[in-house]
Order: sequence, then structure tokens, then C-alpha cells
Amino acid sequence: MIIVSPSILSADFADLKNELLVVKNAGAPWAHVDVMDGHFVPNISIGVPVVASLRKATDLFLDVHLMIDTPIKYVDQFIASGADMVVIHLESDTPEMIHTTLARIHELGCKAGLTIKPGTPVEAMEPYLGEIDMALIMTVEPGFGGQSFMADMMPKVTWLREHTSPDFLIQVDGGVDAKTAPVCKTAGANVLVSGSAFFKAADKAAFVECLKA
Repeated sequence: MIIVSPSILSADFADLKNELLVVKNAGAPWAHVDVMDGHFVPNISIGVPVVASLRKATDLFLDVHLMIDTPIKYVDQFIASGADMVVIHLESDTPEMIHTTLARIHELGCKAGLTIKPGTPVEAMEPYLGEIDMALIMTVEPGFGGQSFMADMMPKVTWLREHTSPDFLIQVDGGVDAKTAPVCKTAGANVLVSGSAFFKAADKAAFVECLKA
């Protein structure tokens, strides 16, 4: 089964409640929430209060991607605000603290994910595979929306599929649209994040079905 997770980074921030309704009505069960701190990545986006507001506005599964340094400092707050999945970057802390942070996410009753930047070898994720509910392969450099899809990241997806169970969640984020989604699925991805392409689609329900087909 393919899960489509539209990224609200490309939504109208002045009308997020209705944008979440658009996501739900299009048949997407998840909403992808990009959190940027201006340090780990150059841009700054939303924080805990916005996630809390999103939680009050929707029953969609909130897939919260923390592009922040030392995420252990913030996971409690994001989970308390209503995140269903918290995804942290392998590069955001020491290996010991990554293990600790993943354990803390689970301790608080939340699903845990791990992601890597395009320049990080996928093999670096291997020590954590038994501790996560989802692995995310970035197909753009994190921190900016609207970038072009990096097809050379697909061997990472294939590696993950070969080293995990058939139903393990492997997410792809960056430049996913009707043309690139089949490439992702062929490689082994089963969770597709789409931002610009989703919110620009004239028929969003048809777009979601296209990604899933």
C-alpha cells in the first residue's frame, strides 16, 4: 500500500486549517510537517505552537520531520503538541544521542523515523533500523521546497528495502510528482511526500490516486 503525505510547506500558511481539509478530501491520510531551525538547515519554518494548532484542526496522521540540531531537546514538546511520527536526521547529533532520541520518541508513545541528507551514505542508517518505524530518503537537499528530484538517491531506497521487511515504511521526500513517483515505488518506497506538485494540482484527488496507482 502506498501512503501519500502532502507537505504543508507548500500550503497557504494563512489558511492551514482549510489546506488540511483539502489534503484529507484528496484522500491523503498523512500530512508532512517540515520543521526547520535555521541552523541545521538555512531556513526557518514552523515550530511547536503551529503543530499544536494543526493537531486541533485535523485528524490526519501528522508526519513531523525535524530538520533541527540536537532534536532530543525538542521531541517531548513536538510529541505533546500532537505529532504522530517524529523523524530526526542522523546528522543532527552524535550516534549515541540519536539512539537516545529514538528511544525517547518511543517512550512517549510516538512513532520514530530517521532520515539522511543526500550526501550521507545509506549504510549509516543500518545501526538504527531496529529502532525506527520509518526511514526517510531525501531526494533534495533539506531546507527548501520546490527542488528537482535527485534520481541518484534511488539506490538508497533499494538498499533499505533489501535490509528491512516488505511492509517497513520507506519514505521519499523531494520533487515527488506524477513522473517521479513510479521511480520511487519501483525502488521500494511506500510513503511519498509531495509538496509543490500536490498543492499546484488542479485535481488533487486525482493526483493522489496517480501517485498511489
